[in-house]
Amino acid sequence: MASICMYFQVHQPHRLNRYTFFDIGSDKAYFNEKRNREIFERVARKCYYPTNDAIKKLIERYGGRFRVSYSITGTFVEQCKMYDPKVLDSFRSLVDTGCVDILDETYYHSLAYLVSQDEFVGQIKQHRDLIKQEFGCEPTVFRNTEAMYSNDVARLIESLGYKGILAEGWDAYLGWRSPNYVYRPEGCERIKLLMRNYRLSDDVSFRFSTSGWQEFPLTADKYAMWLSKNEGQVINLFMDYETFGEHQWPETGIFAFLEHLPGEVFKHSNLDFLTTREAVERYEPVGHIDVPYVSSWADVDRDLTAWLGNDMQRDAFDSVKSLEAELKSGDDAGLLDTWRKLLTSDHFYYMCTKWFADGDIHKYFNDYENPYDAYTNFMNILSDLRRRHVEAKEGRSTRKKAAGGERKRRRMKKTNGRPKKRRLVV
Repeated sequence: MASICMYFQVHQPHRLNRYTFFDIGSDKAYFNEKRNREIFERVARKCYYPTNDAIKKLIERYGGRFRVSYSITGTFVEQCKMYDPKVLDSFRSLVDTGCVDILDETYYHSLAYLVSQDEFVGQIKQHRDLIKQEFGCEPTVFRNTEAMYSNDVARLIESLGYKGILAEGWDAYLGWRSPNYVYRPEGCERIKLLMRNYRLSDDVSFRFSTSGWQEFPLTADKYAMWLSKNEGQVINLFMDYETFGEHQWPETGIFAFLEHLPGEVFKHSNLDFLTTREAVERYEPVGHIDVPYVSSWADVDRDLTAWLGNDMQRDAFDSVKSLEAELKSGDDAGLLDTWRKLLTSDHFYYMCTKWFADGDIHKYFNDYENPYDAYTNFMNILSDLRRRHVEAKEGRSTRKKAAGGERKRRRMKKTNGRPKKRRLVV
C-alpha cells in the first residue's frame, strides 16, 4: 500500500512600500499595509475560505480518512489577525478535526538558514511557540523556507528534536531511486526524510489548466489511477495552498477536482491518506540520501539562484545580513522584527532576473516593474533601517550619559558638593 501525503504551504509576506532615496530619513512606513490587505482579502475570498471549507467537508464525508498537512508562516498569522481573524479560525477548525497536521518552519518564511545558525534556530523556536499558542499543537516535522535542504540542514533539525523533514525529490540526488519512499538524511541517526514527488505535484499546481498539455484535462479519476500505479511507501504531493482558487481559478475546475479526488482514491485498495507526522511514524527509511549542497523546490534548477542568483540579490542579502550583530546587540525589538521581515524570501524573489521575460510564478503578486526597481527599493529601506538603528543607539547613549549625570548630581547634593567620605578599614 502507498499512502498519499498532501502538504500545503500557507504564506503571505509583508510587502514593501515604494521607498525612494528622498524618503530616507522621512520616517515613512516600510510596509504597504493597503496592498497587503488587498491581496490578503483577495486570496482569502478565492482560496482560504473555499478551500478550507472543502477540505473540512471531505474530512467529515469520509470519516477522517482524508488527511492533509500545512505549514503556516508567522507572517501569514500576523496578517490574519490584522485583516481577517476568521481566516485563522477556519484553519483552527481544520486542526481541531484531528486529521490535519501543522509543520514547523522559519517564522518569517525567510533566508534565516543562510544568515546564521543563531537566527535560524531563533526563528524556528519563534514559529514553534506561535503554532502551540494558536493551534495547540507541537509539530514534529520541519520544512525549511521553499524546501531549502541539505545534509547540514537535516543534522541541525535533528538536533532540535524533530522526527521528520521535507525536501524536493530532485533527480540529481535521487538518481535511480524513487521519491515515494522514506529516507534517512546522510549523517543523521533518527530523523526521516520525506521527498516531494514533483511530477505529480506539478501536474496539479502548474499544469492543471494548461490546455496544451497532453494530459489535459486532468480529472480526479485519471489522477487517482496514476497514484495507484506508483510503487512505494508514500506519495508526497507538496504545493502552494494558493493552487486552489488563485493560481488555478475556480473556472478551471480545480475545486471539483479536489472534491472528487478522495472518493476516486478510495476506489483503489492500495491507497490511503496520511499526514506528514503519520507518514514519518508509520514508515521506516529504506536508505540514505546525500544532499551536500542546499537544494530547494524552486524552478528547474532546484537551487538558491531564485533568491541569490545575481549580483543585486547577493548584495541585498549581504547588506541585510551585515546588520544582524548590531541589531541584536540593541534593545529595540521593533527594529529587529523589521529586519527579520526584510529577510523574507519573497523580497529576493522580486529581484530575480533568470525568468523575468517569461512571466513565471516569481512575478506573482509582484508590484515592481522590473527586478532593478525591487533591488533599489529594498536597499533604500535598508539604508533607512540602518539610520534608525544608529539614531536609536545614539539616543540610548545620550540617555545613559544623562542618567549618569543625574545620579552624580544627586550624590553631590547629599554631600553639599563635597566628595563622599570613605570609611577607612584597617
